[in-house]
Amino acid sequence: MISPLKSQLALFKETHIAEQEFRVNEAIRVPEVRLIGPGGENMGVVPIRQAIQIARDAEMDLVEVSPNATPPVCRVLDFGKFLYEREKKEREAKKAQTKIEVKEIRLRPKTNEHHRGFKVDDARRWLLQGHKVRVTIKFRGREMDYPELALEDLKEIAQSLADVSIIEQPPMIEGRTMLVVLGPAKNKPAKKEKAAEPDA
Repeated sequence: MISPLKSQLALFKETHIAEQEFRVNEAIRVPEVRLIGPGGENMGVVPIRQAIQIARDAEMDLVEVSPNATPPVCRVLDFGKFLYEREKKEREAKKAQTKIEVKEIRLRPKTNEHHRGFKVDDARRWLLQGHKVRVTIKFRGREMDYPELALEDLKEIAQSLADVSIIEQPPMIEGRTMLVVLGPAKNKPAKKEKAAEPDA
């Protein structure tokens, strides 16, 4: 359990760092500012003392948001809430940048259906986890003479995963390999198995 003292120190540190990025209240040392009120309204150019007083009357803070403007732009807002919202946006942006891994299942033109089923199950699990899946079929010797068989296999696999995926790269040949790339479907719910009807 985090002690109250540690919480206060963490808040002080966060606020101190933030105040180095944003000038707040009396730290804003300019004669006048362009003021944005607590409701987002443009209040025009006002003396800094008046702007600080307006913030105090609203029980909020005066925060300099555009220091390079002439005059600087300041907003009346709750600085603590402002820091929280900014941190929340940064966390969401970082989460959105999470690297998507490309998994791969490798097959042969003669891969039996039972073994292929295990591979497809792996692909389904990875897709549901948000990863892309590259499905490859490697040719050897004279197997290259019958690419239509491999193409049919890839189409069947893509179709069996259609409820949880989209085709990002249609079937294509690279050297002695035929492949298809599947991506996770964003808004496709997995199909539910139909419940068995009770015997009459």
